[in-house]
Amino acid sequence: MHLPTAVNRLATRALVAPLLSSTLPLPFRRRGLDLVGAGLPLPRGTRRARGELGGVPTEVLAPPGPFGPHRVLYLHGGGYLVGSSASHRPLLAGLAHATGTPVHAPAYRLAPEHPFPAGLDDALAAWRALRAAGHPARRIALAGDSAGGGLALALLLRLRAEGEDLPGAIGLISPWVDLSCTADALSRNAASDAMLDPAWLAAAVADYAPDGTGAPELRPLDADLSGLPPLHVVAGADEVLVDDADALVERARAAGTPVSYHRAEGMWHAFPTLAGSLAEADDALRALGLALRAACAR
Repeated sequence: MHLPTAVNRLATRALVAPLLSSTLPLPFRRRGLDLVGAGLPLPRGTRRARGELGGVPTEVLAPPGPFGPHRVLYLHGGGYLVGSSASHRPLLAGLAHATGTPVHAPAYRLAPEHPFPAGLDDALAAWRALRAAGHPARRIALAGDSAGGGLALALLLRLRAEGEDLPGAIGLISPWVDLSCTADALSRNAASDAMLDPAWLAAAVADYAPDGTGAPELRPLDADLSGLPPLHVVAGADEVLVDDADALVERARAAGTPVSYHRAEGMWHAFPTLAGSLAEADDALRALGLALRAACAR
């Protein structure tokens, strides 16, 4: 059942935003976000399973079968410090129904216990395990939100650098791709973003990449974005990371990469995490899922 947008905005600001603040102990924040995600509804018929991909614990959410030949590898957000398949379960389930196929969400290692490149190494291991299970690269959609969107792009750049086949499509929700934390929207939208406080980002970068952000995988906006799979981006016009999405879309289009961009007016950071409760979230996931399915199920 959808709640009014204003109610979702208020709930996000009251329940989720504090759990992303560095003023609370990290274990409390992680557990709290998992509980919030567990309290949201899932689409009827959603199936859940736990396993592993390449040694990385992985939760799989699937719609009622039968499935198409494609699969989705999804990397959750949370500033590389928090988040899990539990906190993102409504989004994962909604995307599974929209794509008509299972969504695999690996529990990649988090900072500060495991700084870069631990999470990227786990994402690569999960990708290679899907490939080893018989799924062609062109049949796999790579997706993620916020820091998970940055991690998805980092994985894409790593795959290309190592000469491996690339996924059939990329889906990014509110991607965090500029770790310099200098974008104008960080101040311009600080009051309008119901979820993310920009003051938290610099501390997250320090925990995730304590040796600096010079690695190519941490600087996707400086990368050659030509020759990439179709890129599908969703962002909220009121969020503090919308300039990241804008810049990525502009540079990818200029490089000749096929791009679709849903810049949702009045929406905050990672609003599709409220799938099942927010109509705009369901609409965005439905469109994203159809785009990923079209690109990978042929």
